[in-house]
Amino acid sequence: MKYVSFEVEGRQSWGAVVDGQVYDLGVNGADVAASLRDAIAAGLLRDSLVDGLEPVAQESEVSFLPAVPNPAKIICVGVNYRSHLEETGKAEVGAPTLFTRFADSQTGHLVPVEIPAVGTQFDYEGELAVVIGAPAFKVPAAEAQSVIAGYSIYNDFTVRDWQRATTQWIPGKNFPRTGAMGPYFVPAADIEDIQECTLETRVNGEQRQKATIADMRCPIDRLIEHISTFTPLAPGDIIVTGTPGGVGLFMDPPALLNPGDVVEVEITGLGVLRNEIVAEQ
Repeated sequence: MKYVSFEVEGRQSWGAVVDGQVYDLGVNGADVAASLRDAIAAGLLRDSLVDGLEPVAQESEVSFLPAVPNPAKIICVGVNYRSHLEETGKAEVGAPTLFTRFADSQTGHLVPVEIPAVGTQFDYEGELAVVIGAPAFKVPAAEAQSVIAGYSIYNDFTVRDWQRATTQWIPGKNFPRTGAMGPYFVPAADIEDIQECTLETRVNGEQRQKATIADMRCPIDRLIEHISTFTPLAPGDIIVTGTPGGVGLFMDPPALLNPGDVVEVEITGLGVLRNEIVAEQ
């Protein structure tokens, strides 16, 4: 089952997508829970939720919100694929490189993403998002799968000149509506082996990034162990697991984003996240 957070007829809700039709599971629909995050926390997601319901709209008729619009924490992982480590020229480090993204910096599938007027180097980073499904603190890697609710696609759009101005990356990663997530949240039980899934990023149809999830330097289980050692994770929290090589900044010559470009990130079984790039209005 694929779940979405969406807006239709001026109201925001969440629900399931079946054969291109959206079923409202929010308070004005089936009233399963107030939000997808709440449904994840309560363990309410199951295929039978749509039984007997009428669709509220076609998928093409809703405006997509970030798959999980209201996480308490978003932890992002830097240089977590060897191909990206090599293209950046960074040295190996023993622990994952982490930074935070704020929930209000997120945006949804098909929503235009603005290049900030104060930025000169705007780039894409296709990534897998892991959504936490149970309270997690000091979770051993061997038990990490038990706290994963599911997965989504993320594009960690980055203002490179702001990211690279200092050793701290947070400013370049948190401009409004630059963290695209979606279109769907897919429960972990619906993905046979996330390690075998392929991530591909395309700009105007041209493949820029391609890797399997197994190519991560620090795999998902170890990321959860490491992160949950220093901060408790709650249902709905998101770990954005890093991007493969092929980002625009390190191409020869650099191939950064411009207004009119269309960026697509596709991951096996999770769909295609698509955003057009526009100038800040």
